Amino acid sequence: MYLGIDIHKRYAQVAVMDDAGELVEEVRVENANLDDLAQRYAGADAAIEATSNYYHIHDTLSEHLDVTVAHPQKLNVIADTDKKTDRVDAKELARMVRLNSVPESYVPTDEIREARALVRGRQKLVENRTEYANKIHGLLSDHGITRNVKPLSVTGREFLAELSLPVPWDELLASYLELIETLTAEIKRLDAAIEERAGSLAETQLLMTIPGVSYYSALLIYAELGGIDRFDGAKEVVSYVGLNPVIRESGDSRFEGSISKRGSGRVRWILVQCAQTAVHTCDDEYLSRFYDRLAGKKGSQKAIVATARKLLVSMYHMLDREEVYDPPGVSA
Repeated sequence: MYLGIDIHKRYAQVAVMDDAGELVEEVRVENANLDDLAQRYAGADAAIEATSNYYHIHDTLSEHLDVTVAHPQKLNVIADTDKKTDRVDAKELARMVRLNSVPESYVPTDEIREARALVRGRQKLVENRTEYANKIHGLLSDHGITRNVKPLSVTGREFLAELSLPVPWDELLASYLELIETLTAEIKRLDAAIEERAGSLAETQLLMTIPGVSYYSALLIYAELGGIDRFDGAKEVVSYVGLNPVIRESGDSRFEGSISKRGSGRVRWILVQCAQTAVHTCDDEYLSRFYDRLAGKKGSQKAIVATARKLLVSMYHMLDREEVYDPPGVSA
């Protein structure tokens, strides 16, 4: 039997096909009861889509079924139907798993999931804190206060705490400041957990031998890339992160454009930050030499993106070979 399981927040639509491609059963099941269905079809092949809540469902089903997780974007490209309903999607998944044509998505290990939860959780807290800082800037602007105040700095918050605004904006300001203080404390608490986690993993310890790579950036890169052995080479990692240039060819002409920006924006962002630090703060000889040569030809922005790509290639080889940072042409 072949099961196509279209997952939603509280329920899943299931289509079951036999070897001949005939539909055996269609049923809607509460997610909490999927284990019973999996036991009934134990040993069968199944496909689910990589939705936001698929980890737990994948683990539950995998105890009884051979589960393939489908990549959502690739699935939309190759699915041969224009109709999008739960029943149609479930049947399409069943058809594809029967034909062994499911575009697979990476399923991270528990260790990777935990690392992702930490770094993504911290990122969300930082985004929330920035949102309240922006609200304070807007509030000050509305009252004609043009002084450059940084609500995320201690001195900035001290100034704002003493600021006198009319009712009810004074209450809003006090509320925003309290939320920023709370979020800052929570970010520091997560930082401690992230530092401890990064220090305990062999992969992140290797990455931290690179000048400019901190425990946070190392854990983020490790978490978002996942197991390095799932990539066939450095080019595949670069493409996965979206740092590969878009190439267009027409006749005898070949044009290399900007980067594709596919994949994880988190990794692209942190790699650029690491490259900036390595070149402008740590004076890393290997990366600085590459950056300086390129900046003179293409400008600083393109040069730093290319440097981030070079840094990622180095990271891939380090993790693949289990070696510390030791770039060619640089004396120890």
